[in-house]
Amino acid sequence: MAEGGILIDDGVDGRCGCVVERFIQDHPRSHHNAELRAADVGATVVLMGWVHGARDHGGTIFIDLRDKRGVTQVRFDPSVSKDAHGVADGLRSEDCIAIQGEVVHRGDNVNPKIDTGEIEVWARRVEVFSKAKTPPFPISDDVDAGEALRLKFRYLDLRRQVYQRAIAMRSGIVQSIRASLHGGGFLDIETPILTKSTPEGARDYLVPSQVHPGEFFALPQSPQIFKQLLMISGFERYYQIARCFRDEDLRADRQPEFTQLDLEMSFVGQAEVFAVVESCMAAVVQESMGISIPLPFPRMSHAEAIARFGTDKPDTRFGLEIANVSALVADVEFKVFSGTVKKGGMVSCLAVPGGATAFSRSALDAMPDIVSPYGAKGLAWVKLSPDGWTGPIAKFLPDEVRQGIAEQAGADVGDLIFFVADQPKVVHDSLAALRNHLGRTLELIDEGRHDFLWVTDFPMFDKADGGWTSSHHPFTSPATDALDTFDSDPGGAGSQAYDLVLNGVELGSGSVRIHDPDVQARVFRTLGISDEEAKGRFGFFLEALSYGTPPHAGIALGIDRIAMLMAGADSLREVTAFPKTQRATCLMSETPSTVDPAQLQELHIKVR
Repeated sequence: MAEGGILIDDGVDGRCGCVVERFIQDHPRSHHNAELRAADVGATVVLMGWVHGARDHGGTIFIDLRDKRGVTQVRFDPSVSKDAHGVADGLRSEDCIAIQGEVVHRGDNVNPKIDTGEIEVWARRVEVFSKAKTPPFPISDDVDAGEALRLKFRYLDLRRQVYQRAIAMRSGIVQSIRASLHGGGFLDIETPILTKSTPEGARDYLVPSQVHPGEFFALPQSPQIFKQLLMISGFERYYQIARCFRDEDLRADRQPEFTQLDLEMSFVGQAEVFAVVESCMAAVVQESMGISIPLPFPRMSHAEAIARFGTDKPDTRFGLEIANVSALVADVEFKVFSGTVKKGGMVSCLAVPGGATAFSRSALDAMPDIVSPYGAKGLAWVKLSPDGWTGPIAKFLPDEVRQGIAEQAGADVGDLIFFVADQPKVVHDSLAALRNHLGRTLELIDEGRHDFLWVTDFPMFDKADGGWTSSHHPFTSPATDALDTFDSDPGGAGSQAYDLVLNGVELGSGSVRIHDPDVQARVFRTLGISDEEAKGRFGFFLEALSYGTPPHAGIALGIDRIAMLMAGADSLREVTAFPKTQRATCLMSETPSTVDPAQLQELHIKVR
């Protein structure tokens, strides 16, 4: 083998395995491609990676060599090594290579845009590990290629530095979580992936059993029942980085398979869970972003969150709070307001400081498009001009009503007030969406802030189809003052459920669990689950509750969502190595797919 790494043809592109193996043994990588600095000038180094770009400057070839850490410029000069220069002349983007050479200062050609911009490596030897076909899109952070194409070639898209950093950050987040919980005496315990179908609000992914024809396992939506069983087993402090599966419609913040931090504690209430999670999240933010966050996190009741922000996951980095003005407009001439109140609805508003001059008439006319997806039939507005209130509905509002609205909304001259009149859910959802839209478009959000918030005291039940459904899940304990009355007054019952919210995104939910089998049975009955049905679905769990169950509480937090927010990404797909599309498909592996009829026959399944 000649110096310079002349290619040896073994019938395929690249080097034969034995030559590559010998090179790696004799010349192990000395540095990654983001590590070399001016202090390394004169050193002989070995770098490995992919050709990020090549340029021929009158016989001298420059190549940007990229690995997971960054880029180094490599210079191939025939006066240094004719063999290396000859090989470099045939290199193309994404060829996988190694180079050996000397670190040289760039002199007047320093590139301040990259960490290694002070130096370059003059190559004396190059090894080509494998050649690459022309990629379907450039491997660049500013690539202009559709998401479908990038998902089809996900393994290439992941070579981009933005994904290398995001996936590395996600890995660091998990390590921070593990270190924090191990230090707190938690045990990492795995729970089954093949389990019983016990739907928790979404559809299960079912797995047919070949050994038991006609019977099915389900992939877990969460380890909920098993982690409670571990508390009954006496482990007291459990956690798991758990894979979970839900067959449901997808959004930017959901995937059919996802990862969550799942934890449970015995002999505690919600305060102890809060303390553990806060310590864990503080470590994550510090180690992944270098930011210290104040402890403890603020707390807000569910009722307060809905009243002030219209949502149970408020972004508290900016104002624009909602005000209920139903009582003030109950008798005004504007029938949209007064009629809605008389029918049991509500009228709420939010004031935009300085908004009277911030929006054109065409912009105001387009605002209803923001709230219409949430059921709002319209969006009224008034401007508080120096000469008085103006706008389509201003003439219907007497002076005393105007004064009351301004006081409740915190509005002053120069402001703009938006109104929605409808049933409470429509009003809250619409104004919450409008508030978030205004926060973004008016640049009211401090992107450097990380506002964690505990939302507590959720309702125990929600009304659904003439009956009741769990607001959280059926294993959540009623509030202490509702233990004796939750089944006779489901609508008025509170629960011991809580959510952790960060910058308007729900990171996860938890609760104090039911540890009394009689209370659990009453909850099932309130949900319309008969004793017989409960035994069929949860019999093993109900049996376990009768053997001295300790008080316990826990939470599950989405690792994907935490990573998304820490990385400043817009969707979970940006921090997930191999994500699914919004139609729950993998374009790269072309799944889901049909299977061989023989497999179906073995499983006693017929597809209609």
